[in-house]
Amino acid sequence: MTVRTEVKDGVALVTLDRPERHNAIDLPMAAELRCVWKEFRRRDDVRAVVLTGAGDRAFCTGLDRSADVPQPAGPYAIDDPLLHVGPKACDLWKPVVAAVGGMACGGAFYLLGEAEFLIASTTATFFDPHTTYGMVSAYEAIGMAQRMPFGEVARMALMGTAERLSAARAHEIGLVSEVVAPEELAEAALRAAGVLASYPTEAVQGTVRAVWSAREAVRAQALAGAPHLIALGNLPPERQAELFADRGRDFRVR
Repeated sequence: MTVRTEVKDGVALVTLDRPERHNAIDLPMAAELRCVWKEFRRRDDVRAVVLTGAGDRAFCTGLDRSADVPQPAGPYAIDDPLLHVGPKACDLWKPVVAAVGGMACGGAFYLLGEAEFLIASTTATFFDPHTTYGMVSAYEAIGMAQRMPFGEVARMALMGTAERLSAARAHEIGLVSEVVAPEELAEAALRAAGVLASYPTEAVQGTVRAVWSAREAVRAQALAGAPHLIALGNLPPERQAELFADRGRDFRVR
């Protein structure tokens, strides 16, 4: 199993458990996440969720590059294994608090974009490597555009691996609601989720739906165009692999 779950006092702790791969999402993990969210929909003992990553190096670094995802022919459809790894995509409307330590990048934004709010450790950094490796940042940028000022999400999506957003800067722009020491991250997220779980669940879930409805129309319209932009703008996979193999390690944290 690559996703660990624990439930206590109404709060489910969901841990991405591939620390040796920076908690990158492979196809089995994607399937496990979908099952977890769907299971939580039916469990009355789960009233709030904390989502985090194992280890101290990364929350999640997106889709594992070793994953083999065959694509249909033609530019009119793509198969994206991350489209349904988030709680909202699986119709879970119980509140989710993301606890982010270390790197959060690329496909991690499918998950972070569907959390109610983020708590980060001082070690957290956020970046989007797509453009560096010849890929369009579509779903990721759309998800973050719901959480960040336009200029900030545009800069992050366009700068690729050259720049990382620090936890402090993420807090300044509203992406992160709280920054804590690494050893306090789990406790802070569980404490917040515990408050949510202690309230009447009908009122909490109704509020979650109300907040999301305020932006759902714009989000749905943007997501509808994403497959075509990706099909048109992505380099061939073999060229992407060459760029990834030649990647440098220099970046700036701001």
